[in-house]
Amino acid sequence: MRRIVTALTSAALAIGVVALAQPAKAEVVDPTAFGLHILAPPSSGNPAGTPAYGTIRIWDMGLTWNKVNPKKGKYWWTGLDQAINNTRSLKVRPLYVLGSTATWAATNTKQGTYPNKGAASVPKSSDWKAWVTAVVQRYKNQGMAYQIWNEANLANFWAGSPAQMADLTSQAASIIRKYDKTAVIVSASSTVRLTASYDKFFPAYLSAMKKKGMPVDAVAVHLYPPGDGTPATRAGYIATVKADMAAAGVAKPLWDTEVNYGFSGPGSTPGQNIDGDTAAAYVSQTYLDDVRLGVARAYWYSFTLTPYTRGGVQLMAGTAGTNAYNTTYNWIVGGDVNCVTAAVNTCTVTKNGATATIAWASTGSGAFAVPATATTQVTASGVSTPVAGGTTVTIGSMPTWFG
Repeated sequence: MRRIVTALTSAALAIGVVALAQPAKAEVVDPTAFGLHILAPPSSGNPAGTPAYGTIRIWDMGLTWNKVNPKKGKYWWTGLDQAINNTRSLKVRPLYVLGSTATWAATNTKQGTYPNKGAASVPKSSDWKAWVTAVVQRYKNQGMAYQIWNEANLANFWAGSPAQMADLTSQAASIIRKYDKTAVIVSASSTVRLTASYDKFFPAYLSAMKKKGMPVDAVAVHLYPPGDGTPATRAGYIATVKADMAAAGVAKPLWDTEVNYGFSGPGSTPGQNIDGDTAAAYVSQTYLDDVRLGVARAYWYSFTLTPYTRGGVQLMAGTAGTNAYNTTYNWIVGGDVNCVTAAVNTCTVTKNGATATIAWASTGSGAFAVPATATTQVTASGVSTPVAGGTTVTIGSMPTWFG
């Protein structure tokens, strides 16, 4: 726990002391910065009310190894074909998770129960390679990204060692590079909120991959805070992950391939439902923090047609979280964005020849000098009001656009 606390303390100092504020390198924000899970059967188009997004993670859609390859040498491609073809029609980028182990390929069917028996066991190398080869040959040159495994630091998803996961990563990477040089290879993900399992897996996995020439294009984590956590908690996790990557000598883009707030489990903190302005602020801060702190992509878990039973921020048609996701996407995607960390964080966005500033406080509130040219302020929840340039206003957790 000490390492996480240290990172959180460092993040809090950076947030709370204006003298320490440093501008991040300006960057043009690509649509793929806004990732999404959609928990609905793949079909043509998007479900009604889906927010804008640039990439989708294909997970929890009934399209895992066990479903697509239910028996050795036998494949059911229909569902995955529909999902991939749908991404192409929508012009969004798919991220497909290659693990977990199919039941027939499991070396121990008692290891793991989700998404099938034996899902956490270490597969035979020959079975793993055959599976990866079949997928990559079928979907080559279609803008694919492949994630090796889901939450491999948790025993219910991976019963092997970090070194064994690095072996699978390297084997898959060799196959992907052979058949599809355009594909993006993403590491197995690790949660951060359970400190012991993170510490045991993530640094060792990085080290093992480093010895194999770091065969991935991006490193993945899941930055869910505990059920009572906030975006400031997540910022501390980002600091921890980046410190571990630096210690391992790994300089790769960082992707957060699952994120939400208020979820129960894993861990003992109970979950909670988060809606209204709090939901709007949390969603907007997440994607602004990614630019501010150097996270290349974040995949919100998830957009659903009915409420998600674990609580959290619900992205459904018309909810506050969905509206804030759309608002923040429209603020920054396609813009040249430069962010500064301070008591009130700011991102300056130059887009379509106009410049605007977005301001928010990670903790508490603070004074903000409204840009001289600003005439309007708009909150992430969509409330628009006039503002006088050159005045000073108080900014809290709700990101607010001034332009």
